[in-house]
Amino acid sequence: MDDRTGTTPDTDIVTLLEHGRKDDALTALEQLSTADAADQQACLRSLKSAADDQPQLFDGVLSPITRFLADSERPTRLTAAKLFVAVSEGAPDSVVPVVPTLAERLADESEFYYVRARCAEALGYVAVDHPDAVASPAVVADLRIGLEFDEPEVREKLAKALAHVALGDPARLRYQVDSLADHLQADSELVRYHLSTAIVVTGCACPERLTDAREALVSRLEDENRYVRGRAAEALGLLAGADAGEPFPRAQLEELTADDEFVAERAQFALTQYHGTEPDDGPTGIAGKDAIRTQTTDIVEEIRTPEDDGGCPHCGLSLPKSGPPLCPGCGTPL
Repeated sequence: MDDRTGTTPDTDIVTLLEHGRKDDALTALEQLSTADAADQQACLRSLKSAADDQPQLFDGVLSPITRFLADSERPTRLTAAKLFVAVSEGAPDSVVPVVPTLAERLADESEFYYVRARCAEALGYVAVDHPDAVASPAVVADLRIGLEFDEPEVREKLAKALAHVALGDPARLRYQVDSLADHLQADSELVRYHLSTAIVVTGCACPERLTDAREALVSRLEDENRYVRGRAAEALGLLAGADAGEPFPRAQLEELTADDEFVAERAQFALTQYHGTEPDDGPTGIAGKDAIRTQTTDIVEEIRTPEDDGGCPHCGLSLPKSGPPLCPGCGTPL
């Protein structure tokens, strides 16, 4: 009789990985496919917790986990997708071999939208270091089309993935700028921030392509979020450096030089680009891919912080006051 019947091998798998017993861990993961849904979810949650702290453990063992992205119940698929996000964020190299499966789940229109969003998030993290492995025209199209989703949390993940695609290869979205600009008036501050960031990073490599977003960027100079205002000014500066055509919002930018420091520095950058001058000791970290990548994590955390009130204590998803018994984002009881 199998002594493991009715038990969850989650701790065993983590321990095996921690002790370098990869082959035994792969065998245990194969056995997990025959466990019931509750045991599968419990195991995947444990693995996800381990991946948060030790994502490098999963190098070479992710392939058997991809089966839980398709051949399982919805909560199991979502938990598996969140595991891939955790590994992608901390050890993106390990996820490259399973990119095709993640892309397939993203493209599946019948899939639960939160699963698709998490797959997009994972692909985005990988795209920063491996754009050629991820950012095919088909994947970029799926991410862009997904911005039409009704669920704001899903749009945030897709916009974030697009920003990461741009950070991986600033020229990759050069033909998508007008489509990204169409969503710069989204209700979500995070969607607006991620998309304005994607546009700025694209402009670092292809500033002339920002012509298609000029009107939308000018409108964002009045955005309620200072980071979106700053990115809009930064993008307009890049555009002015390549094409000083009108309309150029000089008066608005001059007003913004008295704004918050993040905005003021970028407004001054735009004005110097328009006038063709360079300040002697101008601010650093503007209109540079590496600087933007470094800044973004802290900026997103700051934008997200005031929205956490009333949200899920496990994943941060915003919830109504009379919310559901289970979080629709992570499936955890509230």
